[in-house]
Amino acid sequence: MTAGDGTSLPREESTMYRRVVRAAIRWLAPFIVFASCLAGAADPAKILHIALPRAETGFDPAMASEIYSSAVIAAIMEPLLTFDYLARPAKVIPLTAAALPEITDNGKTYTFRIKPGIVFASDPAFKGTRRELTVDDYVYAIKRLVDPVTRSPNAFYVEGKIVGLDEAVAASKANAKFDYAAKIPGLEAIDRHTLRIRLKNSDYTFSNIMALPALSAVAHEVVEAYPGNVQAHPVGTGPYVLKSWVPAAKITLEANPSFREFVWSFAPGDDPGDKAIVAAMRGKKMPQVGVIEIRVMEEQQSGWLAFQGGELDIFELPGVFAPMALRGDKLAPELAKKGIYLSRILNPSITYTTFNLRDPVVGGFAKEKVALRRAIVMAYSVAEEIEVIRKGQGAPLQMPIPPGVAGYSPSYRSSIAHDPAAANKLLDQMGYRKGGDGYRTLPDGKPLVLRYSSQTDATARDYDELWKKALDSIGIRLTIDKGKYSDQIKAAIGCQHQMWSYGWIADYPDGDNFMQLLYGPNINQSNVACYASPKYDALYKESQLMRDSPQRNQLFERMARQFEADTPWRLRAAPYRSMLAQPRVIGYKAHPVLLGEWIYVDIAR
Repeated sequence: MTAGDGTSLPREESTMYRRVVRAAIRWLAPFIVFASCLAGAADPAKILHIALPRAETGFDPAMASEIYSSAVIAAIMEPLLTFDYLARPAKVIPLTAAALPEITDNGKTYTFRIKPGIVFASDPAFKGTRRELTVDDYVYAIKRLVDPVTRSPNAFYVEGKIVGLDEAVAASKANAKFDYAAKIPGLEAIDRHTLRIRLKNSDYTFSNIMALPALSAVAHEVVEAYPGNVQAHPVGTGPYVLKSWVPAAKITLEANPSFREFVWSFAPGDDPGDKAIVAAMRGKKMPQVGVIEIRVMEEQQSGWLAFQGGELDIFELPGVFAPMALRGDKLAPELAKKGIYLSRILNPSITYTTFNLRDPVVGGFAKEKVALRRAIVMAYSVAEEIEVIRKGQGAPLQMPIPPGVAGYSPSYRSSIAHDPAAANKLLDQMGYRKGGDGYRTLPDGKPLVLRYSSQTDATARDYDELWKKALDSIGIRLTIDKGKYSDQIKAAIGCQHQMWSYGWIADYPDGDNFMQLLYGPNINQSNVACYASPKYDALYKESQLMRDSPQRNQLFERMARQFEADTPWRLRAAPYRSMLAQPRVIGYKAHPVLLGEWIYVDIAR
């Protein structure tokens, strides 16, 4: 053996030297492994800047009820399945699962096998141990959704579906505590990596549900370590961790050093642009981006100016700026010259203004109450909304299922049309009389004043004016209650609003995901109209037993007619989603249902 200066060492010193070297290697080994992990990790110098048009509500998958929080959760936490980044129509693929589930028993039994060796991000909740993902974490997540103490707005995804789950909920109400240790027949952990879920009825859409952020794995240690504050401490197995969070202002994500990485390997679809994306991204270890900075920018002009100034890398174009950025469905030449590119789709989503069916003024099923809601719906012009506010960036909806979703009928036409004259006649007939000031009273002679919940941004003010114009046309006085969107979501879920505008983008591309918004048992969850119709509910239950088929489509149409008869919403438009990306963003493509799609991109340095 030679020393650094080329001289020989005596035998005794040589033996001691080897011992010291071996000890040093053993001591350094963990750090060498850590360094090798960092070598293949995301580049911390690559920072992606994006914006949310609405404030988030928190990052607990059991509690997040809007897409902005769910998109952040999708970067941090992982369900068993996800959606292919490029495939259109959307296609479910494995995420933490080793493969798609084995489906047996006519769609009643799903068997998932997860990849071994996946670990949660480091967190004090794990007390210094390396915590492996197991199927128990998915079982625990499902139980949290239905635990009455959690009061999850996402419980409807699994309620009434899994064998023994509803019975466990009933037992918890009797015992005043949900027993997480109790065995549930429909949630069977075969071993650490194999989960068998048995359903009460055939359901061939269940794989879609298991791809949602709400069904992400949750470690019980985290919930126990941060009681009542999980939304500020999301810990998952995904590519990013929450570095910092200033509510309603800024969210910073950093690449998760414990993440297993994956190789970008999506196949191109029919879109001509897919080949270029594949050529630029295939074979890259993901994630490539080291930091994602997310700003909440509810004022649309602020977001537009920030994107134009290069402060944002990916930006959802508000309709008000479409005349500046688009020429028809193409990017304006002056933006294209800068290398900015456009990814535009008709969102599989709906927008609607909902009435609270439990409200004493607009709620209930008495003839005069239904007539009042119908007159309000007839007074509001969706065409004017699309032309004036959306600047043509939307398509009017005829039924609660939008285009691009299984169950949508292109020939269906609503029985309720924009017709203020007919609306006035209807109100006259039902006893809503006009006073000397031109405004109507209730049939009992008391003043009729409606309350509409709105936000403070400029676009909300445009909608306020359009709603006031509509109600003035039929002699109904309107007051506008301004507030935070996140607070209004909570109020709507609690049946506390009177009128409120909302939207729903497909969790998965199936009509069931939209028709469940009107299902009675989903009140205090996704059914923010607090609408409960025995006729509608019976049809919905029947549709759940069927695959996508012409027969199920006929049921959906009957449900849509019942919806029109009761009029719990003013159904409005499906918006076009125009996403702009800066030239340095590599591989971005808007996805119809995948949230947090920006985790699949790279940035040119």
